[in-house]
Amino acid sequence: MLLLSICHSFVPGPECGGCCYLPTGQPSVSQPRRGELWSLLAGIPRIPEEAVVRRRTPHSCWKVGSLSHGKKVYAIAISRFTRHVYTCGSGCIKVWDESALHAWDKAPWAQLDLQDRQDCVLTCRLFPSEQSLITGGESQTLTLWDLAPTPRVRALLPATGPMCFSLAVSSDARICLACFKGFVEIWDLQNQILIRKQKVPEYGSRCVDLTGSTFWTGGEDTNLYSWDLRSYQRLQQYDLQNEILCITHDPSGEWVLVGVRNGDLIILHTHRNEKFRVPVQKYFHYHNLKFASCGTYFVTTLDKSFHGLAAPSLERLFQAEESSEILCCDVSSDSQYLVTGSRNSATVYQLMY
Repeated sequence: MLLLSICHSFVPGPECGGCCYLPTGQPSVSQPRRGELWSLLAGIPRIPEEAVVRRRTPHSCWKVGSLSHGKKVYAIAISRFTRHVYTCGSGCIKVWDESALHAWDKAPWAQLDLQDRQDCVLTCRLFPSEQSLITGGESQTLTLWDLAPTPRVRALLPATGPMCFSLAVSSDARICLACFKGFVEIWDLQNQILIRKQKVPEYGSRCVDLTGSTFWTGGEDTNLYSWDLRSYQRLQQYDLQNEILCITHDPSGEWVLVGVRNGDLIILHTHRNEKFRVPVQKYFHYHNLKFASCGTYFVTTLDKSFHGLAAPSLERLFQAEESSEILCCDVSSDSQYLVTGSRNSATVYQLMY
């Protein structure tokens, strides 16, 4: 969770066996039961220190390599299943093996050419299994890739718009949302069928995200919209007063994070009427957000810089500055690597603990 919940004290009646909660929140146990309680606790075996799983957060990052893509890198995916990094741009996707992550002039392991070399990948989403990838962009198709054992095109999904700005995949990899100007395509990935072309505000369709049965869209009109994936009805509308550049959510699906043009970060609860703003108040061209799969931190990029922030405290963990604008980023599912894409290459950072 991003924020700590507050528990309210209560005072149950005698049927609770002599244990009640005082207004201070401290339990009061009657004297006859106290000996039984301590006897029970004493009988519980101690958990070995090495068996305790602690959720870690990185304290710094170290630049360890560069992937020379050769053109602008608009989208990135890191698959720990295949142990490859995928850099996406104009005409192709380049595939980098693990040895390239700690090098500066390594050639790509493979190159996946698009069906039309004039097409350009602007967005990609890795499936939860990390064995498949879907890409979209300046193209009349969405491309579904199988990444293992060797990369290949599984299917070409005919899009109804000329440019896909953003993609979202459900946690069970059954549904994909593709955001175009004025509408969102809802795809059944298993059967490769277009379920619905959902109309959304024309200037509120720059980016899309999906949490459970709710999806979110936003764009130039400064409004964040939430939609019901079952009824296709609009649920909520939030005026964030700045152009929306990116939307993501924490792994629990409980909180949605929104990055806007002035650099502010807006945090909304998906079920409760709670909204928070982290102010930056500086104009930015590029703003990306990526939540680590462990849920303890996320990365936000703002033009040439990026910052790692802890969740829920929002404590700054690490930061770095690059020489050109950061167009995209991804964090490996094991939280070992952060990769950023920019003008003609991708930069690899190892996260330090």
